[in-house]
Amino acid sequence: MKNIYIILIVGLLTACGNTESTEQATETAVSHNDEIQITTAQFNGESMVLGNLSEQTFDETVTVNGMIDVPPHNKSRITTYMGGYITKTPLLVGDRVRKGQLLVTLENTEYVELQQEYLQVAEQLGFLKNEYTRQKTLFDEQITSEKNYLKAESTYKSSLAHSNGLAKKLEMLNLNPKAILEGRISTTINMYAPIEGSVTKVNVSNGMFVSASDEIMEIVDVDHIHLELSVFEKDIMKIKKGQKITFTIPEASNKIYTADVHLVGTTINETSRRVQVHAHIDNEDTNFIVGMFVEAQIHVNEATAMALPQEAVMQSGNQHYILVLKEQNEAGYVFHKTAVEVGKQTEEYIEIIQPEKLTKSSIIIKGTAMLLSESEGVHNH
Repeated sequence: MKNIYIILIVGLLTACGNTESTEQATETAVSHNDEIQITTAQFNGESMVLGNLSEQTFDETVTVNGMIDVPPHNKSRITTYMGGYITKTPLLVGDRVRKGQLLVTLENTEYVELQQEYLQVAEQLGFLKNEYTRQKTLFDEQITSEKNYLKAESTYKSSLAHSNGLAKKLEMLNLNPKAILEGRISTTINMYAPIEGSVTKVNVSNGMFVSASDEIMEIVDVDHIHLELSVFEKDIMKIKKGQKITFTIPEASNKIYTADVHLVGTTINETSRRVQVHAHIDNEDTNFIVGMFVEAQIHVNEATAMALPQEAVMQSGNQHYILVLKEQNEAGYVFHKTAVEVGKQTEEYIEIIQPEKLTKSSIIIKGTAMLLSESEGVHNH
């Protein structure tokens, strides 16, 4: 009786061992050199799919860097024609201004001196004009000499030019010559916005003296923004007007934006050996900020090639390979691990170089996750 119990226990242990071995066999693929055996249960359980090479479209792109910018006429640096002390600065960075809006007021005694000079010249001009007319009449009647007539003419026209020049200078300082002739002399001048836009820089404060070369503030109109890209000399011959551009702003967003090439520079920077490319953005309503750094891809060419889905191509070190169906039977599938050379890539597909021997082959194109987890150092794309 005791022997019977021993036989039963040994039988049960043996059966359990066989069951565990069977389950283990169904959970892992069996690999022999470059061949991998997969059971039907594994194939279905991992939702594997067989497929073939297919023709896909790949873009040839040129990778460049650049920045968000505006055309020169949409950017204005405010300076004065004559230095002065700041008496009013009502604006801050970020303020929106209208064309013609007051930006800053300056004060200087030189403004008064200029207006006084204009008044003096204007007063003399009336007398000189009368003298010129009188001398011309006398000369026409041969009463006076030509010398006196020419001298009166020269003095009058010289003073007239001086007066007109002073009037233009006053207008450039936003002072009204007519008001000055009426005796209204101002100690200050006002500066107004030449364009509509937003204040991006303010370099002054009340009481500060600015000279004619100092930048007081900057105004930028972002109604029309564009890309200024920098292309290496070796790539510039590929760039043409109208080519599509995709770009990102890595510091601000992962979103992909689009643009197109509008102008290609005709000179190379001697230091960087790069050429400027001007591009128009498709959606200018996006909240871009001038000066943002961008990474861009210029799509210079489009070609078709035989390819596989990214998941179908596995990588181990520098080697890429795929699993090609060698045999299918009742037990499952036998695949051959085949090395391939890859080329261009998109988010979904990867080009297979020299695909001639694989055009009629069945290849695992989906469901390789289990195989990857069992092969140390192996990953797909």
